[in-house]
Amino acid sequence: MAAQKINEGLEHLAKAEKCLKTGFLKWKPDYDSAASEYGKAAVAFKNAKQFEQAKDACLREAVAHENNRALFHAAKAYEQAGMMLKEMQKLPEAVQLIEKASMMYLENGTPDTAAMALERAGKLIENVDPEKAVQLYQQTANVFENEERLRQAVELLGKASRLLVRGRRFDEAALSIQKEKNIYKEIENYPTCYKKTIAQVLVHLHRNDYVAAERCVRESYSIPGFNGSEDCTALEQLLEGYDQQDQDQVAEVCNSPLFKYMDNDYAKLGLSLLVPGGGVKKKAAAPPQATPKGHTTPAAEDEEDEYAGGLC
Repeated sequence: MAAQKINEGLEHLAKAEKCLKTGFLKWKPDYDSAASEYGKAAVAFKNAKQFEQAKDACLREAVAHENNRALFHAAKAYEQAGMMLKEMQKLPEAVQLIEKASMMYLENGTPDTAAMALERAGKLIENVDPEKAVQLYQQTANVFENEERLRQAVELLGKASRLLVRGRRFDEAALSIQKEKNIYKEIENYPTCYKKTIAQVLVHLHRNDYVAAERCVRESYSIPGFNGSEDCTALEQLLEGYDQQDQDQVAEVCNSPLFKYMDNDYAKLGLSLLVPGGGVKKKAAAPPQATPKGHTTPAAEDEEDEYAGGLC
């Protein structure tokens, strides 16, 4: 079966080359027919699991479409070539071709297709190169935002934020979450704004920036319904415990269902949060001890002064 498909692919390649030849009676190459034959060759090689040959056929198809000024079809062919590289586990090269395809989709005036291609590339590379995936998700979000598709944009920003948190790139994560929060506020999804405030506070506390964390909560009072919500109450308790170095109070808040059932990356931030100073709970000053006659005696008086008799 594989051998038959390989031969079929080779036949289509030969036909494609014939379409590109010129002569006395044929002055211009037939790029459209050549592209069609290259596409058929790619499918045959793919079915035979000859991914290298399939990739080459896709690239030739893309060039033929470009020569024919058919940008959308050229982009599709580049994207397919990228998917063949994915099958060969050559993920960085695959992403490079898919990015090229997305730029051609944008040039062709099909931003939705460009965004979907970029998101697909992000998913491909996420486990291998999270930094590149963040870049791709942010690019995708920008495309959707330019098209005023804010719900899709904020979903991609959320993916980028979680990857930044996972990589402990907290400065960038704080900015990314703020952008998410601004969009959710714009589309009037206020309950999600509350959750993003929790995420912000956790990130800032892991940055050891209590002032920024407190400012996030203070600024969120302007969001309808936040003041008096369980999110607000929990954050106030969290900040109070952190400020007073009360690890027990911080742990109690971070182990509550409100925090534990957040996205996994943020839940982990809560569970690993330590207060400054080693997490020792502040103790109230002990009252002075009373003598049997009711007089108070400083504890230091009970201790013998080794210098009471002087130095000599």
